[in-house]
Amino acid sequence: MSSDPRPQLGRLGEQLAAEHLVRRGFQIVERNYRTRWGELDIVAFDGRTLAFCEVKTRRASRSGVAPLEAVRSHKRARVRRMAGRWLIERPDRPYAQNLRFDAIGVILDRSDRLVRLEHLEGAF
Repeated sequence: MSSDPRPQLGRLGEQLAAEHLVRRGFQIVERNYRTRWGELDIVAFDGRTLAFCEVKTRRASRSGVAPLEAVRSHKRARVRRMAGRWLIERPDRPYAQNLRFDAIGVILDRSDRLVRLEHLEGAF
């Protein structure tokens, strides 16, 4: 058994991000869609927009490094490829007038309590 806490931290951040999206009127269409390029965290739909969401979760620290700083050009390109694959493989998906790529940054304290959630719509 691995002692790496990152997968659990990531799952918690994704759950908080999904709950945030539901509160904003989105339906979660899929989570953790695996491709050869990696994993698409969340696909959500609000009746008009299909949002492909990249979620980054970090612990609160003195360094002040924001989670969204990890969504660099290489990661954005990978998310676009994964979204393209998802669209091809999901012909029964909801019809959307708009496609959007969002980034959601989640910061938790040492007790796994939410410190901050930042949602950038159309981040890339």
